[in-house]
Amino acid sequence: MASKDLDIEQLADYLHLTVGQVTKMAVRGKIPSRKVNGEWRFSESEIHHWLEDQIGVVDAEELERMERVLQRNIDLSSDDRAMLVDFMSPLSVAIPLQVRTRNSVIREMSQLAANSGLLWDPTAMAEAVAAREDLHPTALENGVALLHPRRPQSSILSEPLVALGISLQPIAFGNSAGHLTDVFFLICSTDDRVHLRILARLARLVTDDVFLTMLRSATSTSEAMDIIRTAELELVQSVS
Repeated sequence: MASKDLDIEQLADYLHLTVGQVTKMAVRGKIPSRKVNGEWRFSESEIHHWLEDQIGVVDAEELERMERVLQRNIDLSSDDRAMLVDFMSPLSVAIPLQVRTRNSVIREMSQLAANSGLLWDPTAMAEAVAAREDLHPTALENGVALLHPRRPQSSILSEPLVALGISLQPIAFGNSAGHLTDVFFLICSTDDRVHLRILARLARLVTDDVFLTMLRSATSTSEAMDIIRTAELELVQSVS
């Protein structure tokens, strides 16, 4: 299906910016855009990918603003799960995650997702995640990787889900600055908007050093999920 196009007023409303701000971004090449008959047009799918890339580089304050934007623009009628743990299953959490290489991480995380029963082709998911990592590694400097395919995988998923693995020893996972990675989240989505919502929430959580220290110290699946639930509840009050 072809991607929906937005005009400048629609995009400004979506991003909760002014038309002038969006125009300036388009003119400066800061946002995916093109002109059609002299008018700015924006592909909705390209905007989603642009937002995804921004999530990996902006600061905590900007992440909060971005999450507010995403929350306002997602139709929750089709999926009213509000918390990350609502997308998680104890069967899709591994502590410790037994991995030594980048490829084994991708393979094991995809299998963890399949353990939930919501993903029925872990091999296809692993291939899609590996392609995304080849395009742009998701490993952050704080030792966390937010793995995900480039596009929603609705053909092999019955519902969105999040898997978590924590390895005993950090490994090289492609961070551009050479930092090692030991905490791996895999986001499996059936829809761009829910994917961005989950990604933005995770990105906010992992900017908190205290949260990461506690998560790394977890010795069981239930403890890790409780840590995520507690930390997320502290964020909910700031998200409208």
